[in-house]
Amino acid sequence: MAVDLALERFQELVRIPTVSRLETDEVEWEHFDRFREALERLYPALHRTLEREIVGGHTMLYRWKGRYSTEPAVLMAHYDVVAATDEGWSHAPFAASVTGSGDTREIWGRGTIDDKGSLVAILEAVESQVESGFQPAHDVYLVFGHDEETHGSGAAAAAAVLEERGIRPSLVLDEGGAVADDAFPGVSEPLAVIGVAEKGPTLVRLVVDQKGGHASTPPRLSATARLARAIVRLNSTPFPAGFNPAVLEMLRTLAPHATGTVGRALRSLAVTKPLLLRVFSKSDETRAMTQTTQAVTQLAAGHAANALPERAEAMVNIRVAVGSSVAEAVKHVRKAIRDDAVAVEIVQGTEPSPISPTSGQAWDTIAATVATSHPEAIVTPYVQTGATDSRSFTGISRGVYRFTPFVLSRAERDALHAKNERMRVASWERGVGFYRDLLARL
Repeated sequence: MAVDLALERFQELVRIPTVSRLETDEVEWEHFDRFREALERLYPALHRTLEREIVGGHTMLYRWKGRYSTEPAVLMAHYDVVAATDEGWSHAPFAASVTGSGDTREIWGRGTIDDKGSLVAILEAVESQVESGFQPAHDVYLVFGHDEETHGSGAAAAAAVLEERGIRPSLVLDEGGAVADDAFPGVSEPLAVIGVAEKGPTLVRLVVDQKGGHASTPPRLSATARLARAIVRLNSTPFPAGFNPAVLEMLRTLAPHATGTVGRALRSLAVTKPLLLRVFSKSDETRAMTQTTQAVTQLAAGHAANALPERAEAMVNIRVAVGSSVAEAVKHVRKAIRDDAVAVEIVQGTEPSPISPTSGQAWDTIAATVATSHPEAIVTPYVQTGATDSRSFTGISRGVYRFTPFVLSRAERDALHAKNERMRVASWERGVGFYRDLLARL
């Protein structure tokens, strides 16, 4: 891989603002068309060799024929991104600026981590392998979703196509955990966290409908005040915490590497689970692994500054914990609010995924590849707290995993879906190497 040319290709694709939106008629689909056309030009060897079809409107499904059609694998990424404006960014979100030099070089822009970094790394790896004359042992499918950030319909359509054709992948790898420093208290080594399950993304709308009127004669409890009270009550009533089997497997994996009080606690799980739950509660990242979470993300009310709103709404983004259910989450919301005048409507309900095995050929293949590309890291399973397109594939494969092969600092992880999303170029290059090595093992 010519590093500078690969980076230029990455920059060109980040510059295409493939922003997905909940309202599909607001999406600028011409940018998605331009992105797909750019791939054909930038990766000619891949497009001469692999079969490509468009499913679900804009999702790309490639097939790379292997020597055998048994034990196929699926590599996934998505090319849609969340919206971003220039405000507050050190470098414009769709400029794909590169700063620094040597190992400190960074590429800035929306999608560099989530998730064009993985998508372009896969393309670079496949292109170079095709150019070298390599053919995988088994069929490899590439699935590049177009609406992961909103509906996930493209990946669902791809999974449906494979199921109709009787294709049951032995391994599915999508975005997810990364190689992270300072990810777990008491462990000094970086962790390569591989998601073996993911929480269920669920949207609940809280609605208050009541009589309006002039703002000069408000009732004791207006629609907005009632809604605000419901939000406060919900926010002050967290979901119960507990360790599911995937998290317990993570703790057992980390036990030999942890020091101090945490290390002793990990090696005595039978009696220290309550202590460890308190440790997990101190970090947003670890706390989210142990319980269903909720966050009010949108508010709407009123049409005039001097009129009482007749309707007030709040959107609650819930991530249902592994081992729980959408029904349990909604029951908790209603109980926490304690107000029948606040309607609780399920806008979207998705159950948490099943847990993929941490032994066997699929897991061993990924773990061995990580050990080659990032030998300094401890490979461990974990629960993916964010939703991925891979959830659509759990019905046709037991080996669904979520791992982004980049070293990401805390600051880089915090920039996901936020201002100043960026990634170190050297980290991205190592990710390309990960995919190249993985392809050689498939």
